[in-house]
Amino acid sequence: LWAQRSYTLLNTIGLTIGLAGSLLIFLFIRHHLSTDCYHAHADRIFRITTDVHLDDGSIEYNAESPQPLAEVLRRDYPQVEQAAFLLGVREITISAGNGAGSELRRFREHKGVGFVEPQWFDVLTYTRLQGDPITALGQPNRAVLTESWAKRYFGEANPIGQRLLLDNRTPITVAAVVAEPPGPTDTYLGLFISMPTLNQHDPTLNQTDWWQLVSLNRLYVRLRQADDAASMTRTFPALIKKQYGSMAHMIEFEVQPLHSVHFDVSRINYNPAIRSSLLWSLGLIGLLLVIAACINFVNLATAQALRRSKEVGVRKSLGSSRVQLAGQFLLETGLVVAAAAVLAILLTVALLPTFRSWTQLPLLLHFNGPTLAFSGALLMGVVLLAGTYPAAVLSGFSPAFALRGALAGRLAGGFALRRVLVVVQFVVCHALLIGALVVSRQVRYIQQTDLGFRKDNVVMVGLPDKKKASQEAFRQRLLQYPGIESVSFQHRSPANALNYGGQIKFNGKPGWEPYPVRERLADAYYLPTYGLELVAGRNLMPSDSIREYIINETLARKLGFRNPNQVLGKTIQYYLSEVPLPIVGVVRDFHQKSLRDQIEPCVLTTFPNMYAQVGIRISGSNPTQTLAHVREVWQSLYPNEVFEHEWLHEQVARFYETETLVGRLVNAFAVIALLICCLGLYGLVAFTVGQRTKEIGIRKVLGASVAGIVALLTRDFVKLVLVGIATASPLAWWAMNGWLQSFAYRIEIGPWVFVLAGGLGVLIALLTVSYQSIRAALLDPVKTLRSE
Repeated sequence: LWAQRSYTLLNTIGLTIGLAGSLLIFLFIRHHLSTDCYHAHADRIFRITTDVHLDDGSIEYNAESPQPLAEVLRRDYPQVEQAAFLLGVREITISAGNGAGSELRRFREHKGVGFVEPQWFDVLTYTRLQGDPITALGQPNRAVLTESWAKRYFGEANPIGQRLLLDNRTPITVAAVVAEPPGPTDTYLGLFISMPTLNQHDPTLNQTDWWQLVSLNRLYVRLRQADDAASMTRTFPALIKKQYGSMAHMIEFEVQPLHSVHFDVSRINYNPAIRSSLLWSLGLIGLLLVIAACINFVNLATAQALRRSKEVGVRKSLGSSRVQLAGQFLLETGLVVAAAAVLAILLTVALLPTFRSWTQLPLLLHFNGPTLAFSGALLMGVVLLAGTYPAAVLSGFSPAFALRGALAGRLAGGFALRRVLVVVQFVVCHALLIGALVVSRQVRYIQQTDLGFRKDNVVMVGLPDKKKASQEAFRQRLLQYPGIESVSFQHRSPANALNYGGQIKFNGKPGWEPYPVRERLADAYYLPTYGLELVAGRNLMPSDSIREYIINETLARKLGFRNPNQVLGKTIQYYLSEVPLPIVGVVRDFHQKSLRDQIEPCVLTTFPNMYAQVGIRISGSNPTQTLAHVREVWQSLYPNEVFEHEWLHEQVARFYETETLVGRLVNAFAVIALLICCLGLYGLVAFTVGQRTKEIGIRKVLGASVAGIVALLTRDFVKLVLVGIATASPLAWWAMNGWLQSFAYRIEIGPWVFVLAGGLGVLIALLTVSYQSIRAALLDPVKTLRSE
């Protein structure tokens, strides 16, 4: 190893990079695969979901279920060992303190809070630290906290018996504390509020309504046997018929295993879901990185076989067996792999902070059971993959031929094999390079596409008071500031993950239209605030209720009108209003969700009872100062609330967190693969040049030019790179075209992608090969031939 230290170094660096990349991918995959696996009897825990089948054949996939279903399952279904219902809270103000107004500390919570049945702690696994959470949640005005949330609210004081205030009106007392979940979970709550408290906090909510499908509600069950899920599903149609009557054909309950919840991208979850196909793709990339590094080892080891042939001949003539020689070469491989493993761990630790910021996950390198098992299997696999073939080749030399130097190149590992391995390396490298280009271009397309509204310089602030007087005072005080251009009260912004909606009756027709219609509830200033463009008619008039509608172009086309002016004056009866009301305008289509989804039919109307936000368009001159003024005005009007703001462009960017992560990962691993390939190519060229040094000297003496010698040395390697590019291109096109199919609006993979990726691959290979080739071509032939 020391005698050939340059090759040892190349192999060690290549293996280090490959192992570090695969270890980072393993941590990412392990985190997602271990989500909610810590629950006792996790294989028997299921989530009940509700799918709504619409008349046009489309299906709305919902993660929630109606609240009364929980009691029915506990009472009437023998397959159900226990069932628990959670009514999640999207936004709530929590006040903590001793009750004195000046000393209250307020927290605005957006996730991690829910009204929970006591059975929640029977279905899912929690470690009790203080009190009995099951008893606590059976009583009104009681709450359970996790340990970290107890410290947030009360510091180091004993939380038991402490009081919290919900939305400045509903008092609750902390009755129990539980530990934080020991692993990643999609069911995380920090504050559990007893379900009986809901009657006091929101007495208008009908908890027995089977049509009450609120997006954050969840129903989990623990079955007596995992196989009972199928039999329970078969009984659901009768239950649905009983509860929904003539509308039963629209409803379908599904029993979803707990382990699949995290990968269900068709439904909105508390935490963003991730496609399982992405995990397996990343796992394949990690495997390919290790294989690429092993190929380097095999190539360099077999290329050096001729140099070691006499060593093998001497050892065999002195009595060494083939098994002993193979063991020696495997030991050498093991030493290199061990050194690479240590360096890979150090490199992984160094890269983890950046990787955590990319993935937004609490990834840590702990050598627990799964990590040790993976690391051991990986290192053993690398030793066998990288060492077995070279050991077999080197130990198989005939001592007579080896000592006479009569071994041919084909016996020393085979030049053909090295050609194949180099091609395999560049197939991996080029496929990742094409993937990086396609993902980067799709992400750039997402960022630059006209969404139908202006997303820049709009800040959204929560609206805790629905009183008209306070809202109008807020608007007027904001508009007096020169840095504020427009103010709109709204339920949600134009693009939002919460896509509420319903069905419509059009122009006096007796039946409902068979497709869903999305809603944007806002005042008359909504269009100018977000830059929405009218293509026909006029804007909404200020109103205290629903009086008229604006529809989008898609809905106009759905209703059969190609000319948007023709739909003006026609009436719509929407589910929020009992009477038909006129269409007064048509707005240009805008994206209501991400570019993965088609633009849907949409209505815009005034409905002040639902306004939950204020959208504020500010000038770009001094946004920080303007935002400070907004905060000052807001706090003067709502002194008992917590001020929070969100920029619209940041909200839109969250739609594409997964795509951004995929882009970063593919780019990073493409660079890693390229580096590994270049290291192997550099080592092979260096060895080839070393073998042909005297040949180069003779050619120079006979008049060969530097350019001719460089071309001679690089020609074979460039051919291999081109074969790799030709092989990888169709494979990469197939994979990336499949990935793009998840977007309703996407780029086309043009030929320029393959030309650019191929050009980059060839250029980098040429630079790698040319460095050694030019050095060899510039050597003085007198020095290279002197020892002849």
